[in-house]
This record gives sequence, C-alpha cells and structure tokens, in this order.
Amino acid sequence: MQFKPHDYQAHAINFIISHPRSALLLGMGMGKTISTLTAIHHLMYGTFQARRALIIGPLRVARDTWPAELDKWDHLKPLTHAVCVGTPKQRAAALDQDADLTIINRENLPWLLAELKRRGDPWRWDMVIIDELSSFKNHKAKRFKALMAAQPHITRLVGLTGTPAPNSLADLWAPFKLMDGGERLGRTLTAFRQRWFTPGKRNGHIVYEWRLADGAEEEIYDAIADITVSMRTTDYLQLPPCTYTDRVVHLTGAQRATYDQLRKTMVTDIDGEEITAGSAGVLSGKLLQLASGAIYSPDGDVLDVHDAKLDALEDIIEAAAGHTVLVAYWFKHEAERIRQRFPHARPLSSAEDMADWCAGKIPLALIHPASAGHGLNLQSGGHILVWTTTPWSLELYEQTNARLFRQGQTEPVSIVHIRAEGTIDTHVAKALARKDTTQSALIDAVKAELERT
Repeated sequence: MQFKPHDYQAHAINFIISHPRSALLLGMGMGKTISTLTAIHHLMYGTFQARRALIIGPLRVARDTWPAELDKWDHLKPLTHAVCVGTPKQRAAALDQDADLTIINRENLPWLLAELKRRGDPWRWDMVIIDELSSFKNHKAKRFKALMAAQPHITRLVGLTGTPAPNSLADLWAPFKLMDGGERLGRTLTAFRQRWFTPGKRNGHIVYEWRLADGAEEEIYDAIADITVSMRTTDYLQLPPCTYTDRVVHLTGAQRATYDQLRKTMVTDIDGEEITAGSAGVLSGKLLQLASGAIYSPDGDVLDVHDAKLDALEDIIEAAAGHTVLVAYWFKHEAERIRQRFPHARPLSSAEDMADWCAGKIPLALIHPASAGHGLNLQSGGHILVWTTTPWSLELYEQTNARLFRQGQTEPVSIVHIRAEGTIDTHVAKALARKDTTQSALIDAVKAELERT
C-alpha cells in the first residue's frame, strides 16, 4: 500500500528527521507509528544518519501493531525487523537476527541489558523509539533505569504518546528526563513540582496530590516545545475532523478451533455446554459473541472464551494518556466483563451519568448504541470512542459516532474498532463501509463464513 502523509504527518516526519531528540504528543489515530517508521526509513536508507533502531512498546503493541505497520506499507519493505518478545529463547533468537529494527516490550528492557552483558555485546542501537512514553513516568522503575543506563550510546531518541490531559502533566517529568536529561523540566522531580505545581491533598509533610499552578500548563508546553510536536504545534495544520482506525486482535489456536467449528457446523461445545445456531441470523449473532470474547449458554450463563479485546482496550486506555474514553458495546456480557476488568468503568444510563460524562468526571464510560439516540450530546466529555463489537446496524453505528463527532466538539475525534482477525467482525466492517447492512448482506456474510475453509 502506498503511503500519502497528511500535512500534519509530514510535519511529524520532518520533525523527527531534523531533531535528534523528539517527542510526538499526538492523539490516537493521527499516525504516530507510520510517521515514525517513515522517518526511520529516511534516516537509515536516505541520509544514513541511523544504523539500527530499538522500538520499545507495550507487549501487544510491540508484538502486533509495529510489525503489522511494517508489513502494510510499500516504502517500508527495505526495513528488516525482529520481534523480541516471548520466552528468553525466542528473545535471544530475535537478537541474533541483527535486524534494522528490534521491537521489544518495555518489561524486557532490564533483560535486554543483562543479555547483552552476558554475551559481552555492546549496545547496538543508535536510535531508540519509546512507544507510550508516558509509561516511563516512574523514575524508580527498572525500565526507566535500564534506559537511562543506555543513554550514552543513543544518538537519536523518539518518544510517542497521546496528548496528555492537563491532570496528567504531573507525569511528564520522568519521560522528559529520558528525553533530555532534565534540561527542560528540571533535573529533579522536586524542582519540577516546586516550579509548576502546588500541593493538594496532604497529611503533614506527605503530599498525595499535586495540582497545576495557574498558567503552568502553557509554561510546561512552552518549555518542551522545541523538541515536541503536540496538538498545540499542529493547530495551524489541517487535522482530520474524525479518524477511524482498527485495532486487530488474534485468537489462539484453541479459540480459533471453537470459532471455526461453530462457523462450519453451527454447533460447538464450550465448557461442556452445547452451543447451537438454528439459522443464519442466529449464527451471525453467536459468531459476533465469540469474536467479542464470550457467549451465552442455552441457560443464559456467560461462557468466557478469550480476553483479546479486553487486552486491546487496556492498551487503548493507556494510549489515551489520561483523556476520557467512551466504549460502545453490543452484548450485555461485554459490559459486564469490561466492568470486571476495569472497575471504574461507568455505564451512561441516567441523566446524572450523562452530565458527569460531559463534565469530564468519568474517565471510562460505557454506552449501548440503542441508548445513544439522536440528539444526545456527549461531545464535551471526550473525543475517543472505542467499539468492542461493531453491530450490523448502520443507523445505530452512525448515530453513536455522532454523539462525539458533532458540532461543539473541540478535538479531533478518534473512533477505534477492536476487531478479531478472520472473524465475522471483518464482514461487518465491509458491510458498514459499503453502507449495506440489509438482511441480505447479513445472510451473504454468514454464507461466506460457512463456505470459508
């Protein structure tokens, strides 16, 4: 696939190329990954200013997202990559490949330094990319200390994260300590807090909460502006009013076998319960349930199948960098499982719930498309919408999206679909793209599922 960058992506690419230390503080869906990879390709094969790059990210992002982006775009084909996750043996084998790009999950940074020391090998990556820079906010963590130890060998460092919400600016000190050694936000955390924050909740000398001082948000952004591309610096560029992205998850072999058995025979067994589908329409619903991660038994009990979408949702929430997230679910058991995983998640079911969301008081909200009626204004509460299961109904899909993407919204809206690879999720997406969600389209999709080998 050919990559044609938007103007703000071209700005980000050029910024990385021209700045040895650069941070991209951009919202989800704005192409931080492809922009960074394009810059890496230019630095390695265009100007020869970089030799090898280490990409550090959350496990699932390192394992799935970065390799998928590398495989997707034609201009990135020259870049070789090795995914350094899994067992110690698998990680060691990835290191042996000596690829242009080594992609590793952040938890394994201490292991990486220990493994290089065991081998007697020097640090080999002159360029380092930290995906989710905000996850390095604890300066006492092993991952932070490991990367600080490698700093003398790193000539280029790129940090990627979502635009921080104002209440998360207190967490910027450690990430930017990695970026510049404390030059911009202070050499110590104490100095950072004393300059831009005031104590909030406290017990004697122990402070439990730090509040932004008046004017501090602007001053902090100004302090890091010379090495940072943020929403503030891209305000003058043409930004997408709404960005649609997919977060693809993968089923394990056993989970895939269960799905395929139901797809092919319309019968399967889960935890001793026989699941049957008597018609194409019923089969469609049950396949969507399996793709979502759970399914109802004949008695109405919830049978768990996988947590892949919950894991992906966790990554998305982290990437939101403190911004509120609205989750659209389709099955009741989805909402229940989300609340089990994220106890602070709150359904938007009452007028009070809606008001609290609009006031920014609910960090993670749940909504069912059937209750997201026309005229419901939720745009003041956030700009990130995640679909854990996308329904067949084009009307419900569009009107739910319109709760955030509507007049009065002040941020670019990001709509993320979590989709299980190789499942009926794909057919739903294609039907919605064609704006064809008639009963015949549903039947055709199920027929395609039945005929697929």
